[in-house]
Amino acid sequence: MSDFLQDFQNDLKENINGFIAVSVTEVETGMSYCSLSLNPNFDPELASAYNLEVVKAKLSAIKALGLDQKINDILITLTDQIHIIDVSEDGKYFIYLAVDSTKANLGLTRATLSKFKKDIISKL
Repeated sequence: MSDFLQDFQNDLKENINGFIAVSVTEVETGMSYCSLSLNPNFDPELASAYNLEVVKAKLSAIKALGLDQKINDILITLTDQIHIIDVSEDGKYFIYLAVDSTKANLGLTRATLSKFKKDIISKL
């Protein structure tokens, strides 16, 4: 794994309260560039594979509706977790981030993700 991806994962782990897992996945192939989970029972690569279908379904809906729009992110709130699917501006990859909703602040989580993803935008 590239150093910048390792740094990205570690930055999120260290700076987001309630961090559970993160992965960066290519949209076209579903290949995971990197993944990290603090919970051995939570597989972020598997979660990303399923969430790729969510991204593709939303892209299809946007196209079917004739919208001139791009996905910024998709937010999924579960009973005690928040999952953020942050799609790159060029649509080539997405960042999947899972956090514990009892510990995380959504606004701070999104701001922190935005801050650290700038480091990988030009390199992927």
